[in-house]
Amino acid sequence: MLITGGTGFIGRALIAQLAPQHDITVLTRNPEQALSRLGSGITPLRSLATLANLNEFEAIINLAGEPIADGRWSTQRKRAICDSRWQLTEALVRLLNASDTPPKVWINASAIGIYGARDATPVDESTPLTPMGFAEQVCERWEAIAKRIADRTRLCIVRIGLVLHPDGGALKKMLPAFRLGLGGPIGSGQQMMSWIHRDDLVSMMIYLLEQDACQGVFNGTAPNPVSNKAFASSLGQALGRPAFLPAPAPVLKLALGEMSSLLLTGQAVLPKAAEAAGFEFRYPNLDDALLAMFNRA
Repeated sequence: MLITGGTGFIGRALIAQLAPQHDITVLTRNPEQALSRLGSGITPLRSLATLANLNEFEAIINLAGEPIADGRWSTQRKRAICDSRWQLTEALVRLLNASDTPPKVWINASAIGIYGARDATPVDESTPLTPMGFAEQVCERWEAIAKRIADRTRLCIVRIGLVLHPDGGALKKMLPAFRLGLGGPIGSGQQMMSWIHRDDLVSMMIYLLEQDACQGVFNGTAPNPVSNKAFASSLGQALGRPAFLPAPAPVLKLALGEMSSLLLTGQAVLPKAAEAAGFEFRYPNLDDALLAMFNRA
C-alpha cells in the first residue's frame, strides 16, 4: 500500500500497526529520515513523478498536509496548507485514473473543521455543510478532489477530530503548562471539543481498510465530545494538577489572528457512520482515555 503523511503524528502510529502484515511504500521528501522514524520495513518513495499509475498498490492512505494549527495563517502559510492537501491529492487522482487495476480502497484524511463553528448541538456525517471560513473551505475542496475516484475504488474519507496522545499533536503542546498547574479553559470554555484517542483513530482507519462494506464519510471522533472547560478539568485531574487558569480570547486573537478561531470555536461531532458500520471504541470517554495515557487509572 502507498501512504502519504506517514512520518507524521498519526502516520507513524498507523504504520507501526500495519507494517507487520503489509508491504508499505511511504511518500517522503526525506527517505533517510523516514527510514529512521519508521524502520527498515517500509519502502520510501521520494516523488509521485516516478510513478506512471497505481497498479502495484492494493490501497492508498492519504494523510499528507501541512499542520493547520501551527501558527498564524499568513497568506503564504494558507497557500502551503492548501497546496499540500489539494495538489498531492490531485496527483494521486491522476495516477489512479491512469491505472488498469487501481487500488481496491482509498482512505483519505479530512478534518471536522469542515463543519465550521457550531454550538453544542451535535452534528454527524449527515449534517449539511456551509463552508464559509478558511478551515471549512480547505476540507471541502480536499474531499471534493478525493471523491473524483469514488466510482473506481472504495473511498473512505475520515474527518479527524482532536487526536490525543502525549507523543504529539495538540496534547503534547498543552502538557508543559498543565504539568506546571498553569493550564485551564480557553476563552469562554464553552466551545465543544470533539476528540479521539490516537489508538482509536488508528484502529478506525484499519477497520475501514479491511471492511469491504465501508465507504463514504466517517467522523474520526470519540462518541462523547466535551466542552473545553470540561476537557481542561479532565486533563488536570489526569495529571494531578489544578487547571483553572483561563487563556483570554483577546490575547489569543492578538497572538494568533484568524487561526485563533480553531481554539475559540468548536463543534460536537458524533461518529455515527463508524458506529453504524460496527466499529467499537476502546476509549469512548475522555476521562478513561486520559487516565490510560498517563497511567493514573
